[in-house]
Amino acid sequence: MKVRQRLQLYQISVIFSMLFALVGFSYNIWRLEASEHNNNVRLACFEVLKELAALEQLIYIAHYDNDMQTASPRKGWVKVGLIKDFSYLTNHSVQSSATTLHDTWAQKWESISNDSGSIELIVKDIDRVRSDIKQLLNSLK
Repeated sequence: MKVRQRLQLYQISVIFSMLFALVGFSYNIWRLEASEHNNNVRLACFEVLKELAALEQLIYIAHYDNDMQTASPRKGWVKVGLIKDFSYLTNHSVQSSATTLHDTWAQKWESISNDSGSIELIVKDIDRVRSDIKQLLNSLK
């Protein structure tokens, strides 16, 4: 009888050990996936922030320096396109504000060298994207 009780105790301890290992392994995998997702979002956010700064610089060069060679609208289109593309790796709020920036750029890019109103609208949209990115980055765990 003693051998049988020891065998049952051994079997129960093996079963519980396997369950604990499975739960621990599952949690570890979930945590790694969450960390990888957060890293991807952070990287996309940093890239968008860099492109936003470059776009803003390009706009100011075109408007205040009247240097359309350095601040070619083609460069602006590339920057706006990258911002919109990278925004798909973030969240809905950043995607929405990046799309709004893209639409504003599409409407106002021709007048950035001579219309302060166009500059204000585009910079306002740039600031909105920045604000949404900051909120997203603060929400990551």
